[in-house]
Amino acid sequence: MTATTGIETPLTRLVGVRHPLVQTGMGWVAGPRLVSAAANAGALGILASATMTVEQLRAAVREVASRTDAPFGVNLRADAGDAAERVRLIVDEGVRVASFALAPSRELIARLKDAGVVVIPSVGARRHAEKVAAWGADAVVVQGGEGGGHTGNVATTVLLPQVVDAVDIPVIAAGGFFDGRGLVAALAYGAAGIAMGTRFLLTSDSTVPPAVQARYLAAAVKDITVTTKVDGLPHRMLRSELVETLERSGRTTALLRAVRHAASFRKLSGLSWAQMVRDGLAMRHGRDLTWSQVLLAANTPMLLKASMVEGRTDLGVMASGQVAGVIEELPSCAELVERIMAEAHRTLAGLPPEAPG
Repeated sequence: MTATTGIETPLTRLVGVRHPLVQTGMGWVAGPRLVSAAANAGALGILASATMTVEQLRAAVREVASRTDAPFGVNLRADAGDAAERVRLIVDEGVRVASFALAPSRELIARLKDAGVVVIPSVGARRHAEKVAAWGADAVVVQGGEGGGHTGNVATTVLLPQVVDAVDIPVIAAGGFFDGRGLVAALAYGAAGIAMGTRFLLTSDSTVPPAVQARYLAAAVKDITVTTKVDGLPHRMLRSELVETLERSGRTTALLRAVRHAASFRKLSGLSWAQMVRDGLAMRHGRDLTWSQVLLAANTPMLLKASMVEGRTDLGVMASGQVAGVIEELPSCAELVERIMAEAHRTLAGLPPEAPG
């Protein structure tokens, strides 16, 4: 396979990667194998740390560094109790990028920037992009409603140009991207690159069990839904037995099912009932959640683990972008990146020349 020429953008210059592509930090999915494969392919690989202990994160960072010389990042939870310790780890280990699913504080951004770490939060609204830009973020990932996991209801094609026009830092587009045509479209909107989760999940370098990947590949666009029944927030995922049951359940039935799931996962997580309830309440962020949602919110990482690690699609949830409905195969990260960049160059070459005057 011949290496396709990269496309230089503010993103590639900022973080030092060959291609303006980002593999997002998906819990239980974006581990050392996937991240290093994405990085070696020329994309920015992001290691998911929310499902790791500090020591597991340290080991994972060192494993990625042993597999690649390319820059990579770590995704952090800004509201984690040990966020400061994780930041120190990132700095000490020489990680190039810190990304965040929730906006980090001004102080956390400053601490990372002072240490030379590039800070890239993810947001789902223009006002959030404006806030983190004002606080000193180096770039921002903007996810439209097509994206997987927790998502909004504004399409990428509407949200992206709003944010590009509102901030003066590089904007990375997420939600609905899977090929070179999408990359060119994002660049035309003014983005500095694209971020993809589901597309990298569905590669041969992903550690997601084959049976689970098969569920994704078999899904049509209509099989990917948004539900608030898992943890109270809009959550885009594959339709599954669990999701269908939660959608049909009344409050009493949902609570009984949540208790059964909590009992099943309590042994795996090592949490006490009191800890699980505290974690679920902490995730409310002012929202009016039922008690079943409180329990499921605390267990959401374990619900994801059941599918993404254990292959138990009957017990877990499968976060998914809508693009799963149009993906049909499992290339390696190297093959995927090569294909996307080659298609982007063909698309650019096929565009009409700029009109004079």
